[in-house]
Amino acid sequence: MAKNAIYEILGKHLVSGKLKPGEEIGIRPDQLMTQDGTGTMVFLNLDKIGKVNLRGRHAICYVDHNTLGVGSENADDHQFLQAACQKYKVHYSKPGNGIGHQVHLERFAQPGGLLLGADSHVTTLGGLGMLAIGTGGLELVLAFTGAPHYLVCPEVYRITLTGRLKAWCSAKDIILHIIDLLKSRPLAGVALEYDGPGVASLSVAERATIANMGAELGVTTSLFPTDDTTKAWLSAQGRAGSYRKIRSPDKGEYADEIQVDLGKVVPMVALPHTPLVVAPVAEAKNVDVQQVAVGSCTNGSFEDIAKVAAVLKGNRVHQNVDMVVAAATRQAMKTLIDKSLIKVRVEAGCRIAEPACGFCIGHGHTPGSGWVSVRTNNRNFRGRCGTMNASVYLVSPQTAAATAISGKLVDPRTLNRSAPRVRLPSKFSIDDSMIIAPPKTTKRSMELPRGPNIVPPPEGEPLPVSLKCDVAVKLGDKISTDDILPAGRWLKYRSNVVKYAEHTFSGISPGFAQRAKENLQHDLFNIVVAGAGYGQGSSREHAAMCPRILGVRVVLAKSFERIHKTNLINHGIVPLEFLDQRIYDEINPDDYLELPWIARELRRSKTVTIRNPDKGLEFKTTHSLTRRQIDILLAGGLLRYAVNRNK
Repeated sequence: MAKNAIYEILGKHLVSGKLKPGEEIGIRPDQLMTQDGTGTMVFLNLDKIGKVNLRGRHAICYVDHNTLGVGSENADDHQFLQAACQKYKVHYSKPGNGIGHQVHLERFAQPGGLLLGADSHVTTLGGLGMLAIGTGGLELVLAFTGAPHYLVCPEVYRITLTGRLKAWCSAKDIILHIIDLLKSRPLAGVALEYDGPGVASLSVAERATIANMGAELGVTTSLFPTDDTTKAWLSAQGRAGSYRKIRSPDKGEYADEIQVDLGKVVPMVALPHTPLVVAPVAEAKNVDVQQVAVGSCTNGSFEDIAKVAAVLKGNRVHQNVDMVVAAATRQAMKTLIDKSLIKVRVEAGCRIAEPACGFCIGHGHTPGSGWVSVRTNNRNFRGRCGTMNASVYLVSPQTAAATAISGKLVDPRTLNRSAPRVRLPSKFSIDDSMIIAPPKTTKRSMELPRGPNIVPPPEGEPLPVSLKCDVAVKLGDKISTDDILPAGRWLKYRSNVVKYAEHTFSGISPGFAQRAKENLQHDLFNIVVAGAGYGQGSSREHAAMCPRILGVRVVLAKSFERIHKTNLINHGIVPLEFLDQRIYDEINPDDYLELPWIARELRRSKTVTIRNPDKGLEFKTTHSLTRRQIDILLAGGLLRYAVNRNK
């Protein structure tokens, strides 16, 4: 018998290793997913390798990030991606069809299946009983060739839900409550498995919201069981045949077990500037609000937007508030139209945006200078919204609607009315016309259309036997991939990493790129020094690729987040951790550091020596790299490693 439901699914897809926490395992997924932010690099590298073996697996590319078309770069990317999907027999979801995580939940997710996706929020699919794991783009490239995907086998926490939510409380409040419970724990290498009688009271959309935001804790993935609610939802999607029973074993084994009484959950808010700082909304008093944004892959379902419409009905958005609402998918938008719920939002004074990532990633609807923006998305890192001095609060759709009416951040329970209730349709407004299936036959020799902004990344070089480095930047704790490489207006350069690299750390260290280039001219590599939780947030591999282009060969931190650490390895950057964290205080920007035996020490030891000859300082650092990861680093990155092995 499997130890738990997560291991049961992993076991069915296991090709190497043992299901034991901390062990490296190889798995082969059923489905592969990318999006336009990561997809161009995926297909450019596939074109370089020239080998694809999907083995009948479903693969899809969603265009949901760069959809506004500011300049020609986005449209050129879309043309390239559509042609690449035809060439490599991948489904293509056109811009405007919606955010990939929600579209996939509606149309393709399979309970009991395993998906690998180049996006950290693919974990959303756990709400439907599908095990979904976020990766970097290069790992997805190898999965396209038929190679196994390698990861550290997670330990599994069981979260038992009991009771029922009270009026005006929602799934967003549940996951913020859980984040508050678990935020102090080191959760890299942990997966969350939900069960208990409280699950039955939650819809599929609510479960998906909870699974989505598990990513903010840094966990590998989250999984819900399936039941009659799952079956009914799949039937409403015209996919009743996809249902499979997924449940936790009666005598399952878990690294930890956590009880959550849904009846004790209250409306919650994540305070600026991290989703990990959480409080009851009632405690966040006298916060004047200038913007409210509802939508995203976290809270953009039909159910979420319908609740907002119910709160807004008969009310007006406050005159000092700019409110934008975006359904996550075209299906949700069409169902809202069929139910006459778009009219309610327009009459209340809302702006309507297309189904896309949009404001969540700072791509449109950027708040004004110093504004307070209350949003339903999953991340509120400083500057992620596109405005460095804006303050973003994360709340449920009901709280967002109540706030839009009042002009202040308010607990929705203070409204003098009944909580909104939404009846799900027996059949959603299904229309897959914007998902283009690949042709049955293609010419692998076909040339892909490449606009001037689509540039293959430079080749990586093998790791030198020793390194001489300059500390190009020293950073604190919880540096996100948004801090490393901002999105928003710079997203259009994701197909041109040399150009994109010019904006590395631009929000927190504006001179970094120039300084890094100057160091290279003086035969010095660059080293980044950071605190705990380096690389939290998005899976964007550009946050590793661009520093590598600028000569960063080592990141020395107190700890790393899972996906970014893997991305660093895959792009030839060595992730080292302080053995004695007090040494962190001894290092300053512009320090000269030597790693005299780095290649040899990686091969032979779990420690690497660093010297600062100017200060007479020598200290040991540590790593948790597997033998395979060390070989990748020595080769200069995953792509060179894979090519060398296939020669």
